Amino acid sequence: MTHPTPLKFLMPGWFALVMGLCGLALAWLHAGAALGPPAKGVALVLGAGAVLVFAVLLLASLLRQRRYPQALAEDLRHPLRHAFVAALPLSLLLLVTLGVALFGPAPLWQPLWWLGSLGQLWATLWVLGRWLAPAPASGAGSATLWPTLTPLLLLAVVGNVLAPLAGLPLGQEVWSMAQFGIGILCWPLVLTLILARRIAHGPLPERALPTWFITLAPPAVIGLVLLQLQAPAPLAQAFWGLALFFLLWLLPLLRRIAAQDFGVSFWALSFPLAAFCALTLRLAELQAGADWHGMLQSTGLLLLAATSLVVLWLCVATLRGLRNGSLLAPEPLAPIVPASS
Repeated sequence: MTHPTPLKFLMPGWFALVMGLCGLALAWLHAGAALGPPAKGVALVLGAGAVLVFAVLLLASLLRQRRYPQALAEDLRHPLRHAFVAALPLSLLLLVTLGVALFGPAPLWQPLWWLGSLGQLWATLWVLGRWLAPAPASGAGSATLWPTLTPLLLLAVVGNVLAPLAGLPLGQEVWSMAQFGIGILCWPLVLTLILARRIAHGPLPERALPTWFITLAPPAVIGLVLLQLQAPAPLAQAFWGLALFFLLWLLPLLRRIAAQDFGVSFWALSFPLAAFCALTLRLAELQAGADWHGMLQSTGLLLLAATSLVVLWLCVATLRGLRNGSLLAPEPLAPIVPASS
């Protein structure tokens, strides 16, 4: 049954759809060395779909802010959803990255890249600024920040590592690498805090389980940036191995995730898998003629097929949820102590 005010529940996390589609498009683009021109055609179709979804979500989000300003304020106060504020600038950065990869560094991409880059920096400063906010006077437990330490923080804080993927081809080397440095610094810090929160304060709510897959994205994206910088291949391979470890570590969660009712948080599976797939295919391309070329290419193509099926399933499940009203409605989550604003 459709909720009477569905627009009220269009949280910023819906931009994860754009991230997943862009990530898969980039993975198909990197498969061009193995699959030929049809791979670019698939990337174009996925890219067009990402642009359409982004435009619809942006217009709907602006309308939501006009009709339900308190809804966004609630999202920004929520201990889980507040970190989704970074999904919008990250989506824009990925759209520009895909555009540069498909059509070259045209002047059109410069202002869009700067908008996404500075938006991501603002999201990082805003999220970390909450850590320095004074403790609220009400409720002893409300002063703690432990409930806010979830894998979603990687979007807001570590997402800066995405900037060089389009920034370097656009000639913005200085700022791209400065922002990359922010992400590199924050990645081990945030990851350590997330693991400490899990060990010391119990598991995340079951509905947040898919967000653990976000931990796969940073090493995969860092590996792609290192290859773009023409860093020594062993360094990129080390990050590939780290991303592989995270994937193998997280795979057992899939059964528990699949047992839940579908929610927009399931889209957290899409971009990390696509980023790891893209890194694998890019390494295979650079290892042409080497002993590991065949293994990397076969693994990359298998990952591409699996990721494509995952994204296809996510699209179908999303359309079904929008039709039957199970999405854009209050989502049941376990009670969490609110974060300080």
